[in-house]
Amino acid sequence: MAELALAEVEHPVDATVGEPTVRRDGVTRGDTCNVDVVDRWGNMISATPSGGWLQSSPIIPELGFPLGSRLQMMWLEQGLVSSLVPGKRPRTTLTPTMVLRDGQPVLACGSPGGDQQDQWQSLFLLRHLVGGATLQEAIDAPMSHTTSFPGSFYPRAIEPGVVVAEDRIDDQVLAGLEAQGHLLQLSGAWTLGRMCAVARDPHTGIISAGANPRGMQGYAVGR
Repeated sequence: MAELALAEVEHPVDATVGEPTVRRDGVTRGDTCNVDVVDRWGNMISATPSGGWLQSSPIIPELGFPLGSRLQMMWLEQGLVSSLVPGKRPRTTLTPTMVLRDGQPVLACGSPGGDQQDQWQSLFLLRHLVGGATLQEAIDAPMSHTTSFPGSFYPRAIEPGVVVAEDRIDDQVLAGLEAQGHLLQLSGAWTLGRMCAVARDPHTGIISAGANPRGMQGYAVGR
């Protein structure tokens, strides 16, 4: 028996920088996806393929493949952690995640979404691992993220203090964020977050999965 959760992003044609990401209004761009799989024996994998770069790095006929364009995430300003220097690998926003318990894999999860990936995953993991929500409950719950850190992609936009939040978050919670000095930018009720996940209880062998319902193709499948 295996469970699979898949999130796939459809995108409009874009011949500019071509990075796969998600706008704050929920519109997707690029074709990053996340696939998490577990089988009856507990073998588990999480993968976040990201091929949206084909838009900004066309195939070179003589080679038969495109050059990678992740180098755009490095900075030309010297002295920074991500400064462009010989031999250094660029970082990436792709963060397929595996959770272990006593050395055994129990959960695989991930999300498309550029700089939002780790932010959405943190909310998901806290809700599931600490709050006790099921995988689907943790995925369905309202999402938010901050844009107050320089973006990884050109033009590296930054909005100090801004929190982008789905408008179905409780009004008291939103008021509390504003009271702490956050600048709120509300998004549609089901526009943020692209999480999907699979899990297996090593003691019972029970397998579970959850998939994102927000404006794209997301599936939790078992056989």
